[in-house]
Amino acid sequence: MAEIIDGKAFAANLLSTITAEVATLSFTPGLAVVLVGDDPASKVYVSNKARTTVQAGMHSFEHRLSADASQAELLALVHQLNEDPAVHGILVQLPLPKHLDSDAVIAAISPAKDVDGLHVINAGLLANGLPGLVPCTPLGCLLLLQDCLGDMTGLNAVVVGRSNLVGKPIAQLLLQQNCTVTIAHSRTKDLAALCKTADILIAAVGRPEMIKGDWIKQGSTVIDVGINRVPATIPGKTKLVGDVTFDEAAEHAARITPVPGGVGPMTIACLLRNTLTAAKRIEQT
Repeated sequence: MAEIIDGKAFAANLLSTITAEVATLSFTPGLAVVLVGDDPASKVYVSNKARTTVQAGMHSFEHRLSADASQAELLALVHQLNEDPAVHGILVQLPLPKHLDSDAVIAAISPAKDVDGLHVINAGLLANGLPGLVPCTPLGCLLLLQDCLGDMTGLNAVVVGRSNLVGKPIAQLLLQQNCTVTIAHSRTKDLAALCKTADILIAAVGRPEMIKGDWIKQGSTVIDVGINRVPATIPGKTKLVGDVTFDEAAEHAARITPVPGGVGPMTIACLLRNTLTAAKRIEQT
């Protein structure tokens, strides 16, 4: 049976370290989160981020716009936050309403304050192995892998999913760890056979329990990024599952992240790590 990688405990320790470092600074890092509309899941995420930011000793600035806010209105707010010296990190909660251009909004955020790590400049820095701000979920995955595996030189890593948010950046991070990396996706031929070659398998496709137990190499490490809400056995109830069929996979893998309690808690912790990193860089310039 696989060892469970406890992301919740790791994230708590990381937040304690961040909180301790914030207390030593001569200034207070500030994180601004922008929420457009009333999406229930987004509202919960934003509330959680705000609470954790304050607990870490940072300033939390929350900006809410109506669902029918215009592109110009949103961009004006982003530009205002770019110029605000109290704000060191800016996060625009995605997804945005369909009438808004997410790419244009991300491009408008100052790369120095882009704590989501999605600006093309930060993506380019990552691709070139240079210091920048790295997307939070991939960074969390890397920290968990480093903790349980140490040196990953020469390991075969398969990343299932090619999004700008997770798939592409985690592939770059694993390359920097000297892994041999393959990015798989919906058009990959014989995906099951490819997954079975992986010493490290990153599942980030957003399809509930798509990856089965017999896709998993014996003794591998599985990082399940998926968070999918599906019907529970109790009528009218739902539950969270990952992209990996957990019970089956745990019979083959040596280590695996659960859903919930694996990668999820790391995302907010790494958001605050990025905010701290951004704040120190900005204040030193």
